[in-house]
Amino acid sequence: MKKIKNLLRENIKSLVKYSSARDEFSDKAVVFLDANENPFNNGLNRYPDPLQRELKKHIGFIKGIPTKNILLGNGSDEVLDIIIRAFCEPGKDNIILTPPTYGMYKVLADINNVEVRNAFLNIDFNLNIERIEKLKDENTKLIILCSPNNPTGNSLNKNDIEYLLKNLNCMVVIDEAYIDFSDDESRIKGLGDYPNLIVSQTLSKAWGLAALRLGICFASEYLISVFNKIKAPYNVNLLSQQKAIEMLSDVETFKNNLIKIKKEKTKLKEKLILLPFVEKVFPSNSNFWLIKVTNANELYNYLIDNGIVIRNRSKMHGCDNCLRISVGTPGENEKLISTMKKYKL
Repeated sequence: MKKIKNLLRENIKSLVKYSSARDEFSDKAVVFLDANENPFNNGLNRYPDPLQRELKKHIGFIKGIPTKNILLGNGSDEVLDIIIRAFCEPGKDNIILTPPTYGMYKVLADINNVEVRNAFLNIDFNLNIERIEKLKDENTKLIILCSPNNPTGNSLNKNDIEYLLKNLNCMVVIDEAYIDFSDDESRIKGLGDYPNLIVSQTLSKAWGLAALRLGICFASEYLISVFNKIKAPYNVNLLSQQKAIEMLSDVETFKNNLIKIKKEKTKLKEKLILLPFVEKVFPSNSNFWLIKVTNANELYNYLIDNGIVIRNRSKMHGCDNCLRISVGTPGENEKLISTMKKYKL
């Protein structure tokens, strides 16, 4: 744990957490005159639990992780921002990213004035370990990996991730936003083996709660205590907590929807590969396909003109003439394919 503490920013080590009113009250309290709230009950007049204890119980039960190892954020972006602020001294430290990958990592680093070093993925969209090792120096605090990766869809090689965790003296952050769609196991089971491991997940994708903005961080108990000092006191509002608990209580619906999405994903690929302008459909452990076409810009604009929005990833490293297509409902997928069949080269 000493190594982990040494990676933290000095001011974060000595940071005194803001103690909100709801941090201090007793479970037996019945009269609340401590937070200058409106006393007339309308269901929302009191501040929410700043540590989201009840919601964490549900997440912990589903994931098999103690609540002491869980931090919740206003989307995964807040979770990642907290991690960067905890470890990276602005204007001094750096993080390593592995493009093509999720664009917000660089945005968050830029906002925090943290240098980004790019270890571009290999042609098969797996990690270039040699490049990562060459880029790392004493001021490298984080390596942020997305697995399954966005926009490529593939899961990163397990052995490569193990190597980084064991051999590089820095934090390894794995963004598992799409892990529920994957046949691979989550890395959260490795928290006890690797104190330098942080895993991020979300309720936005497989759980269908994108509008709720609820991200999850899994890390050691010590790191969670550090992150709790950095986060805003009431970063997850009461309505979000209540709706998340409601959805997490219906695991059967979640599993059924997951099965439907996977079936539609398979059907979508079968139809995409038959289109003459589709040169390749890349392997995917997510809820989307990355496809290489003859002219991505032209096809993208054609679909836009027909009311269909996909994602043009052509400008990203290694993704020339590539489009990313999310798996929709059966009707949406059929509309996509029927429209694409009418496209002329």
